[in-house]
Amino acid sequence: MDSPLTIVQITDLHLLAESGQTMEAVDTENSFQKIVEQIHKTYKQIDLLLVTGDLAQDPCQSSYQRVIQTLQKHPSRTICLPGNHDDFSLMQKIINDPQINCDKVIKFKRWQIISLNSQKIGATGGFLDASELTFLNNALEEHPDLNTLIAMHHHPIPTNSKWMDTMTIENSDQLFSIIKKHSQVKAICYGHIHQETEEVIDNTLILGTPSTCFQFKPLSIDYALDSNKPGYRILSLHNNGLIESTVCRLVI
Repeated sequence: MDSPLTIVQITDLHLLAESGQTMEAVDTENSFQKIVEQIHKTYKQIDLLLVTGDLAQDPCQSSYQRVIQTLQKHPSRTICLPGNHDDFSLMQKIINDPQINCDKVIKFKRWQIISLNSQKIGATGGFLDASELTFLNNALEEHPDLNTLIAMHHHPIPTNSKWMDTMTIENSDQLFSIIKKHSQVKAICYGHIHQETEEVIDNTLILGTPSTCFQFKPLSIDYALDSNKPGYRILSLHNNGLIESTVCRLVI
């Protein structure tokens, strides 16, 4: 019997232009480095690392180079996708080697992982362009035999935090319309909300994941920080489509 795939999701790194800079009193680069170190100490075999957006708070050459330098210390297959703070064109130029890049889809024996760009230029909220929705639909139609995990940055469903829910994916109804037609979609994972959430919609897991730096307080009317530690998500993808998922917090 084949072992399940081990997928790790990290999100919302928010690296600044220079090392040592802080945001919300957190050295975001140092926190990211500690998360990556903990992941690789805990899991000797990682089939895919998903980095789901806002790699940089200051999207410049330095911030992206420092992201990839940290990831290359523990090389595993890695896909990065953009968040609202990212410069995706610059990301694609710098984060572009055979192991660590911005590929949109990766296939395994029984699974495919599809990355979608939910960035809306000039806005903090999310939107899926027609090209992204077409890409998703085509990938699902071409491989009905492959269980599918979809990754994106923005949240497609409300979090019940009033300020945060001004930034959901505007046209998430179109996303779910496609998913309803394709039963092989088993889960959606995303970042942006800096907190842990889990819901099930039409037999699809909808998973929000904590940031590698500071966290947002759940169920807040206005912007507020939480005291929870930085985190990441581990997903075990079984050949039969079953998913086991756990959020882990920084302990070092």
